[in-house]
Amino acid sequence: MRSGFVSLIGRPNVGKSTLVNTIVGKKVAITTSKPQTTRNIIQGIYNDEDTQMVFLDTPGIHKPNHKLGEVLNRQAYYSMQDADVLLFLVDASEPLGKGDLFVLEKLKQVDKPVLLILNKIDKLSKEEIMNKILEYKELYPFQEIIPLSALKKKNIEELIKTLRTYLPDSVRYYGESDITNRSLEFMMSEIVREKVMELTEEEVPHSLTCLTTAVEVGKTSYTIYVDIIVDRDSLKKIIIGKGGTMIKTIGTRARYDLEKLLNRSVYLELRCKTVKDWRDKEKYLEEYGFHEFEE
Repeated sequence: MRSGFVSLIGRPNVGKSTLVNTIVGKKVAITTSKPQTTRNIIQGIYNDEDTQMVFLDTPGIHKPNHKLGEVLNRQAYYSMQDADVLLFLVDASEPLGKGDLFVLEKLKQVDKPVLLILNKIDKLSKEEIMNKILEYKELYPFQEIIPLSALKKKNIEELIKTLRTYLPDSVRYYGESDITNRSLEFMMSEIVREKVMELTEEEVPHSLTCLTTAVEVGKTSYTIYVDIIVDRDSLKKIIIGKGGTMIKTIGTRARYDLEKLLNRSVYLELRCKTVKDWRDKEKYLEEYGFHEFEE
């Protein structure tokens, strides 16, 4: 029996959540094309007959513009200290940038095995993949370099096989059927936030959060109440839409995913409210689940 904790580290939008979902085989973390979709450390749990790997999906490390951004960065840094193995994930289809170099400097401060994961290789030729490997080998003494495609499920088995050799423990931290440490209420909120992010542009995705306020469980259905919280009234108008059309579309899409998650019919009640500057106020960050971590 081998077990341990594996933290995924990288800048925003490199595919960390997609990789965790692919490994676990279920959607435990929301994914969108918008940067900074992940806002909490979400554990995705992989089980087989003699292995349990707990993958820590972390917020993308970025230059923060408000207190929420600072908290998200600290969550990612905390996970580096808390894991047995670190996966430095990069988008291999993009040029090496300042953000990647900044993350590398943080990794140099941690005494843990670091594996480089070159994601999105389905967009590259074999020659381009080899050039990427050579480029990154010059920057850091990675224990392993694994090219893969999380979206196309390419080379995932090789990653699992390699990770087994780095797992230090011999106990199961979770049950064999567990796939995440997060509550149903959290996952409900995240599904609604995912749909808002998919349907809106510009400042809206970064200025909102969602909070499940109540869940009523019936014999054959769930009734779920979720608040969509934004920091300005102008954004509230966008989310509600003309005649309530936008919030109705958000609800329809979210209800479809919630019914797949719960295997029951769902009645979803959405309410949009303005909480001015919530991203910079400790009171609201705590209330909405963005807890501070010490580096």
